[in-house]
Amino acid sequence: MTERQEEGGREGREWGAAARVILDQVPGLALRRWRGLIWLQGTPRACCEAAGELWRAGRWHSPLWVAPEAPRRIEAAHWLAPARARTRLGGEHDLLIIDAVSEAAGFDPDAVAALAGTLRAGGLLVLMTPRAWGSRPDADYARLAEHPWRPEALTSRYLARLARLLEADDAVIRWHVGKSPLLPRFPTHPGPAEAMPADPDCLTEDQARAVGRLARLRRRRPLVITADRGRGKSAALGIACVRWLAAGEPEVLVTAPRPAAVESLFERLATLCPHGERRGNAFSTEQGQVRFVAPDALAELARQGEVGGAGRLLLVDEAAAIPAGLLGEWLDAFPRIAFATTVHGYEGSGRGFALRFRERLDRTTPEWRGLHLATPIRWASDDPLEPLIHRLLMLDAEPLEPPAETAGDVHWLPRETLAADEPRLRALFGLLVQAHYRTTPSDLRLLLDGPGLAVSALTAEDVPLGVVLTADEGGFDAGLAEQVARGERRPRGHLMAQSLAAHAGSREALTARLRRVVRIAVAPRRRREGYGQALMTAELERARRNGCDLLGASFGAEPALIAFWRRQGFRVVRLGLTRETSTGEHALMVARATSQRGESLLGSLAERFRRALPGLLAFELRGLAPEVASTLLAEGRDAELTDSDRRDAEDIAVGHRDPALARPVLQALVRHALAGGMAPDDPHLVLLVAWGFQGLAGEALARHLGVPGRRQATARLREAVAILLSLSSPTAAC
Repeated sequence: MTERQEEGGREGREWGAAARVILDQVPGLALRRWRGLIWLQGTPRACCEAAGELWRAGRWHSPLWVAPEAPRRIEAAHWLAPARARTRLGGEHDLLIIDAVSEAAGFDPDAVAALAGTLRAGGLLVLMTPRAWGSRPDADYARLAEHPWRPEALTSRYLARLARLLEADDAVIRWHVGKSPLLPRFPTHPGPAEAMPADPDCLTEDQARAVGRLARLRRRRPLVITADRGRGKSAALGIACVRWLAAGEPEVLVTAPRPAAVESLFERLATLCPHGERRGNAFSTEQGQVRFVAPDALAELARQGEVGGAGRLLLVDEAAAIPAGLLGEWLDAFPRIAFATTVHGYEGSGRGFALRFRERLDRTTPEWRGLHLATPIRWASDDPLEPLIHRLLMLDAEPLEPPAETAGDVHWLPRETLAADEPRLRALFGLLVQAHYRTTPSDLRLLLDGPGLAVSALTAEDVPLGVVLTADEGGFDAGLAEQVARGERRPRGHLMAQSLAAHAGSREALTARLRRVVRIAVAPRRRREGYGQALMTAELERARRNGCDLLGASFGAEPALIAFWRRQGFRVVRLGLTRETSTGEHALMVARATSQRGESLLGSLAERFRRALPGLLAFELRGLAPEVASTLLAEGRDAELTDSDRRDAEDIAVGHRDPALARPVLQALVRHALAGGMAPDDPHLVLLVAWGFQGLAGEALARHLGVPGRRQATARLREAVAILLSLSSPTAAC
């Protein structure tokens, strides 16, 4: 036997002994219905071999090894790449090994957040990292490295914070390869028994209450269910579907970001309806069927009138990860509807969803009801792993209560200071979570280590009232700018600069220095008090001092947001031709000049967009919400109305001339009314925009207006023309 073989054999025995020490703790964890986290530190080879010993020594029913590459001696069915973490939603595991130590591996916050919720009571999560974790970026930082940054040149504040929190937590099993594991003192007696609900199909009283509320769902009284992961939310939807089918409901439609999100719903259906049959994404019984429809397909069917209408029923799971615009459309289309979402999620914040969507619910269905599920099903209420994962990934970050009627000051926050100040970091991140549906665990890493990113906050009495994140873009050399504009190169990052180059043909957008507002958030109770404006005023001044040419932003085109940016002096420079997957809205880009060079660039970009808009509305953007189209048209120049134009418009308003024969005149009338201060959301103006610029006519226009046919729709058009004429007449201005 060689010296290396002897060393390997000795290491194997040491790893095996350490693995057995850890496995002795599993019965105690299972007794309390707890889960444990093992922090395994060492070299890549040693960590993988030690974790392999634990894998082979335990009697695991559903283990999972998470790594970019398949490990040796592990069956392919038990290996998962981090990018595919979402495919395991609804599943259960009793051992999770997460490789953040191998050369090609890194810590993926979103994958860890998704998979931690699949670990059942008595299970172990093994996190493998280097010994000096946090001293340098790992392989997953390649996703942060925007041009011209190299991954190894980035900071690793986020990883250092994780290591610091793990070191301080008494519930963590610390295993340095080559040493004996340091074990917490886990209880050796079972926890208090939890009362079983009266409903035999449910596992907790919370779940039974949700099923009862769902079964009694009434017209125009939506139910919003929120829950942390592992509370049986999706299963409750499945149990309710069983009750509806038994009561004679012919069809229940279900939607979610992906089919895997509702797998537990279909599992409950199969268990409680053994005589039913599942085919693909539909489950049928003799009474009716439950059918999953993807969000984009459901939206299209609803717009065509093929789903929805009187008596129809829709369940929306993981609603925080679905564009708010689609949720609003379904709220209008389905008389009976329930939304369910995870509060602390990996692909969208349920808290941000609940806060912002509440406004829409209050406005359109004021009798809506909310319900929160708090009791976990897969583990005990005092399980130590859940709060640990929440702290590590900041899933439970909440903004601080703002002081009443106190003015604040805007100041720039060094990120190294922020990373070391956990309470302030939590308060700032909590603001971002509540303001945006799409805030995910990986956004915290971007906040701390994203290159070119800056953080400014408006605070009062040490409480953050608002926060803005910005990223620097552009500064390309002329050669690279030319290649990007021609579509030959696509460097990582520089979202706004590259978009303006690729879609508006502006090479100067790449060679100039741009600063983009990545996120802006204000404390919910202090909105509409000018704090957003104060933040932007400070950012404009900072951009000027730093030699930037443009300050810009990109967001989903929605009238209220457009109005906010317009009040800050920003102009529209680009509108995406298709709806964004993340928002369900067209991406809009706005900018404001912060240098003389920027003035020239902004003028060119804004004029190019203004000239292109009417043609785009007639073709590629015919499906754009008319209210948004009207808001964008308001930014154009005033259109002069001649006496001849007024006479043509009057012939349509009070005569019998076909409106189509004077379309250019009516387009000018719309622009004139907007320039005169008419509100872009005025229904008469919006109607003329939909007809005159977007070609909504005939039966489609009648359906849009909710009138029987073309004659009634044309009468509405004539009425709208008459109203705009009356407001734009010379006598009206006196």
